Amino acid sequence: MERRDKHNYYLDIAETVLERGTCLRRNYGCAIVKNDEIISTGYTGAPRGRKNCNDLGFCRREQLKVPRGTQYELCRSVHSEANAIISASRKDMIGGTLYLVGKDANTGELVKDANSCIMCKRLIINSGIEFVIIRDTEKDYRVIKVQEWIDNDDSLSDTFGY
Repeated sequence: MERRDKHNYYLDIAETVLERGTCLRRNYGCAIVKNDEIISTGYTGAPRGRKNCNDLGFCRREQLKVPRGTQYELCRSVHSEANAIISASRKDMIGGTLYLVGKDANTGELVKDANSCIMCKRLIINSGIEFVIIRDTEKDYRVIKVQEWIDNDDSLSDTFGY
């Protein structure tokens, strides 16, 4: 039996975390790792104490047919990356890696071209995280050096994300 590589191991954990997500469109899960230690995890869901979309039975952005990657102010949820970052200390995240997995809530399929939204990219930059690794298939993933988001400042205005 072939041993699972380290990146897919942490992506598997992030994928398990996303199962707690409450979004009716897409659920993401992430794990922040540094020195082979999980610092924090996060999934997509409403702020603590507020009702989740799956409890309400509707998604405002879905009702309004808001395209992916736009008008996040209409979303009830806090994104997985933001939830993981607010649950960790910056000193622990500096130089770390954020592992991210997204699934379509209706089909259960991995989100094609998944990426952090513009707001989460800003949080990731400020947290000091060095790499973001995103699952594309069961075994394939992309490695993004966060410094590229800083160097290519226009990439922070992209519309792809959740």
